[in-house]
Amino acid sequence: MAQAISVPGPITGRPVARLASWYTVTLVALGVWLYGPVLIRLIRQWWSDPNFSHGFFVPLFSAFVVWQNRARLLAIQSNPSIWGLPAIMIALAMLLIGTFGAELFLSRLSLILLIGGAVVFFVGWGMLRAVLFPLCFLLLMVPIPAIVFSQITLPLQILASKLAAGTLPICGVPVLREGNIINLPAMPLEVAQACSGIRSLMSLTTLAVMYGYLVERRVWVRIVLALASIPIAVAANGLRIVGTGLIVQYWDPEKAEGFFHLFSGWLVFVFSLLMLFALHRAFMFLQSKREGPA
Repeated sequence: MAQAISVPGPITGRPVARLASWYTVTLVALGVWLYGPVLIRLIRQWWSDPNFSHGFFVPLFSAFVVWQNRARLLAIQSNPSIWGLPAIMIALAMLLIGTFGAELFLSRLSLILLIGGAVVFFVGWGMLRAVLFPLCFLLLMVPIPAIVFSQITLPLQILASKLAAGTLPICGVPVLREGNIINLPAMPLEVAQACSGIRSLMSLTTLAVMYGYLVERRVWVRIVLALASIPIAVAANGLRIVGTGLIVQYWDPEKAEGFFHLFSGWLVFVFSLLMLFALHRAFMFLQSKREGPA
């Protein structure tokens, strides 16, 4: 008599999904193990350094963008590419060099490159194109290297000093500028590194990118808003120094420090946000004029 032989059927979807889940969990755990010390030092710098405190909002906003587009991302067909592997290898090499060479910038930058390479390797180029904006936005969370930071702040100090020295005489205050020192009749005023405006510049640029993404669909307007945040922040910081000079000359030099100095920084930043909002409203007004009445 013939006996039926049981042949193993195809693997069902549940074991495959379970295997993929464990595979993903293993990779995430490996990434946390490799980049745990890097992320801890990065978060500590966000907390302790006011120049980069905006870094807390960057990964949260990137996660929000991914979550907002989750339906479109889930509809993308998976098409893994071997070309993601070189990016992963380069990212790990950057992590190794940055760790042993005490170069934090390379170690932190390698995390973003690793995420991009992993997306291409496991899902494909289509997914990378879909998440390119939130991935590139993560670059704003990486603090600038100290050598580059100093090269940026010094020109900003000189520029702010020139703006203040050119504006104060209009307000009736004679000045004599020597580098980043503004000599007033009451006392000399130094534009220190903390007053260069780099803090408000980076924070305003980050907020400009977030604001443009949330309220504007035209890509060129988003780019213009992000670029416009640079001169707006520089001009607003110059006005802050002018206000400090007026307080020193006409009120009390001690009032220019402490609470009033900190409050003026917040006030100028709010003014910068209002200028950015006004610029966007101007673009919207010009568009409505061009389209004409419906």
